[in-house]
Amino acid sequence: MKKIVLGTLVGAAALMAASFAPCATCHGATAEKAALGKSQIIKGWSADKIEAALHGYKDGSYGGPMKGVMKGQVARLSDADIKDLAQQISKF
Repeated sequence: MKKIVLGTLVGAAALMAASFAPCATCHGATAEKAALGKSQIIKGWSADKIEAALHGYKDGSYGGPMKGVMKGQVARLSDADIKDLAQQISKF
């Protein structure tokens, strides 16, 4: 039983750590790039600002040239996922 619980915890931690991985393709490993040369650089943003932007992309109320791309990226994220991702990005 201990192995199963430990394996589950390690797997969950790895999944959380990897949550920025799809974003890194466009935003850079530490959010240091303007995605596809069109977005703002999100490195240095507060968790609240990131969370608000992600929710805005999801509901269509936020975004510029990358609005359509980002809406598709965040569509699958729950509110908890968005909060976790915002916390992770804000620490870069």
